Amino acid sequence: MPRLFGTDGIRGIANVDLKPTLAYALGRATAHRLAGPGRPIVVGQDTRRSGDMFAAAIVAGATSMGVDVHLVGVVPTPALSYITGAGKFAAGIMVSASHNPACDNGLKVLDDRGLKLDEDVEDQLEQLIWTSEELPSASADALGLAIQDRGLLDLYIDHRLGLASATSTRLHLVVDCANGSGGIAAGRILAATGARVEVLFNDPDGNNINDGCGATAPGALAREVAARGADIGFALDGDADRLIAVDASGSIVDGDAVLGVLALDRLARNRLPNGALVVSILSNGGLKKTVEDAGGQIIRTPVGDKYILEGMMVNGAGLGGEKSGHVIILEHTTSGDGVVTALEILAVMSRTGRSLADLAAQVPMLPQQQRAIPARHKDQWEGDPVIRKAIARAESRLGSAGRVLVRPSGTEPAIRVMVEGHESALVAELADELAAIAGERLN
Repeated sequence: MPRLFGTDGIRGIANVDLKPTLAYALGRATAHRLAGPGRPIVVGQDTRRSGDMFAAAIVAGATSMGVDVHLVGVVPTPALSYITGAGKFAAGIMVSASHNPACDNGLKVLDDRGLKLDEDVEDQLEQLIWTSEELPSASADALGLAIQDRGLLDLYIDHRLGLASATSTRLHLVVDCANGSGGIAAGRILAATGARVEVLFNDPDGNNINDGCGATAPGALAREVAARGADIGFALDGDADRLIAVDASGSIVDGDAVLGVLALDRLARNRLPNGALVVSILSNGGLKKTVEDAGGQIIRTPVGDKYILEGMMVNGAGLGGEKSGHVIILEHTTSGDGVVTALEILAVMSRTGRSLADLAAQVPMLPQQQRAIPARHKDQWEGDPVIRKAIARAESRLGSAGRVLVRPSGTEPAIRVMVEGHESALVAELADELAAIAGERLN
């Protein structure tokens, strides 16, 4: 049986392979393992149509165990993380599939610090999920309560407004909220810097989250930034834990470039703990060279922001993140937060007086191509001799300066292929070739 928990919680197509019965069982398992009578949990959701269904199922499960559930409603994932860690809660559950399409949903469990669970605790929860009906339920007079607690969001907003007040700018910026939960607060927080803020894609209808907008489709924002004559644009994903930036010309500045900008600024001010930047195995080799040339060090981890955070903790680092736009700035937050990342970029621009394009030019990137290939048998790629031979051929053609990475997605039924090297045409050719072979062999 495949593991329920991936790199970012439990995910699947809502009401197809991720059913409310599983959310109910997770509610019972979380109440039993992480809470217990007298210790409440908190539940938030993004803007997907299926969010209410899953939140209701979690409530039913947890309250049947005698645990109160505080419902905060639609919130960014980093907001639920902050609320869970700052309050009285034994755990938090976020109902979100982040950057995935609206038909998907997910269940992310946080501990009482607002952090994602260690894998051993996830394994324990998984075993409890399969046996949830055997857990001892509360008597009728000791059932938990469902408590609507929308005011909890103010804890997060007030903290982020405090961060925003430390930066003063008159820039004109555009923020794309991906029709997701970031639209609840992003515009207000960014405007607290003094910036002129225009908000796009903030009309969620339950089905349009991440649809042609947001961090996974920043082209729409890029066009708007250029057309409106804005200084900068920020694209959040559906639950606002990622951010992709756009410069004044409409050029996209991805997570690697943003990390490079922030790391170079902190190195120059001697504010990068241990000179360390923690990134995933997918991060661009150009970022590595730039940081090391400036006197810093790069530490690589597996893909997933939980592994980035673990790497930061182990190595005493204060900054880490991924090409996808997850950025963790430990002095402010223990999770990726697109709004905090935007504030940090604005702070660097304000402090240096330089444009985003000028700052990003300091971080030249190697040609890199990534492909996501739907795959019914995504975990079988390593044992496939045809795929392995194709990878070896690609590595030989790239030479010692190139890289090929193939891995199963932790959030989708797909294989991800990354090719990096010095020649753009060759990198694209090899990425297409490997994607075609993987698609043929794994479906």
